Amino acid sequence: MSVQPDASLARQTVLDARTLSRLRWRCRRGLLENDLFVERFFDRHEATMTATQAHALQALMDLPDNDLLDLLLARREPQGELACPEVLEVLALMRQPKMYAT
Repeated sequence: MSVQPDASLARQTVLDARTLSRLRWRCRRGLLENDLFVERFFDRHEATMTATQAHALQALMDLPDNDLLDLLLARREPQGELACPEVLEVLALMRQPKMYAT
């Protein structure tokens, strides 16, 4: 019997409200610019955020503010361990431009 499928399923489970609240608090930043990106990300993806995405978001939040801003503004791309598919997916979602009502 393999444990891998169960672990994979758990990582794709949508986060509950309490976990989301803690993650949102953890994502508060010192630079307003970063906060704006993070807030927009939560506004768009909070209802469907998975454990995998939350883990990737936490990896981005471990960066210093200026390094995070460089990634969010596409001034540079993730390097090393940070250049994994999960982080690249979340970073792409965070980089999506603001949608304006027409």
